Amino acid sequence: MGDLGAIDRMVERAVAAFGRIDILVNNAGVTRRAYIMDLTEADWDRIMRVNAKGVFFCLQRVAREMIPRRSGSIINIASIAGKGYAGTSNAIYAASKGSVISLTRTASQQLARHNINVNAICPGTTVTALSEANVAMRARDEGVSVEEMTKRRNAAIPLGRPNDPEDVAGLAVFLASPRARNITGQSLNVDGGLIFD
Repeated sequence: MGDLGAIDRMVERAVAAFGRIDILVNNAGVTRRAYIMDLTEADWDRIMRVNAKGVFFCLQRVAREMIPRRSGSIINIASIAGKGYAGTSNAIYAASKGSVISLTRTASQQLARHNINVNAICPGTTVTALSEANVAMRARDEGVSVEEMTKRRNAAIPLGRPNDPEDVAGLAVFLASPRARNITGQSLNVDGGLIFD
């Protein structure tokens, strides 16, 4: 997702297949669990390349398709990590997701004149292969079972349960719908009550 040529080819294929692009959901992301002092330049380059650079250039490239039609919805997947969530996987990941939140605000202001809505979704803990690998790593590091670490993770969430991917997708579907036509520049949490920002 950090390769501009690949982004351009992806958009060209989508337009060739469907004739136009109405909605972009910017959902690529990478991370690893690490203490701030253990992060490297390679971590910075890899995480920022996908999580910040990729999001910006996908947004920009798709906006080029939407502007002439004066219509579109762009939904960036950020994270509560970008709003200061203490349980983030690492500081670079938090910085990358904070950049997505800032990008969302500025892009919404600048693309509004073209009738393009830009919003972000900030998931909390979501059960994916990546999050489950992080749980297993934390369990190993702390010398507890994966089941115990999962129980601890869930207990920290006020609603007592992590997101399923469908919880995040449901908000994306709403934001892409005509019912959200006057919502733009927002970064909405889907996190079971973990943070209030």
